[in-house]
Amino acid sequence: MRLLRDVNNGLGYSPEVSPRDADVIRAIGDEGLSVFTFDGLRRITRSHPETLSRILDRLEDSGLVVRTPEGYSVTEKAMKVLGPRQTASATHSVPILHTFLPYEASAEKIVAALKGRWLDNIRWVGMADGEDGIVMKWVTDDGGAIVDAKFSAGQLDIEAKVADDSDLPKAVRAAHQLVGRMSRLYASPRPGSRTALMRIGHSMPYAM
Repeated sequence: MRLLRDVNNGLGYSPEVSPRDADVIRAIGDEGLSVFTFDGLRRITRSHPETLSRILDRLEDSGLVVRTPEGYSVTEKAMKVLGPRQTASATHSVPILHTFLPYEASAEKIVAALKGRWLDNIRWVGMADGEDGIVMKWVTDDGGAIVDAKFSAGQLDIEAKVADDSDLPKAVRAAHQLVGRMSRLYASPRPGSRTALMRIGHSMPYAM
């Protein structure tokens, strides 16, 4: 296990880091999260709450994560441990939606409105803000699908990471819910008029 060897050899961390601890670090790295919630990570790793709590306590004591008002944040030490992107997991990514945001839309406004929100069958995980855009993440109740919404250069891309195609329908419904929530942010006050988001238009590579 490369990640565990990196933790134990040459980076100055405790050699007592367990495989479960390493699995949690890897899950954080695979999702590219800079801020994540306890509940979201629990669903992704399918860990027992008490087990995950103990793991995060150990990682916090080791300086790999810190608690923030929005959840947990990965430290620079953790990023060194994670190193390059890990090898592909058992999940595969499926593009669900690509759309242009309204010209007057503010990605920051949308992010602020959606951050921390639970929608029907998906639970908030966390987000990352990088040079190539802002990524927001949700996970389905059973942890079978992770839904990514990426805002970049006035565009929105939503994709799902699933281990099995049977998990995809929930992710597709979640994508439609996210678009509906965003559209209402820019809804016209005129009765019966269409929203600004839908006037720009969007494509659904995969639809129910």
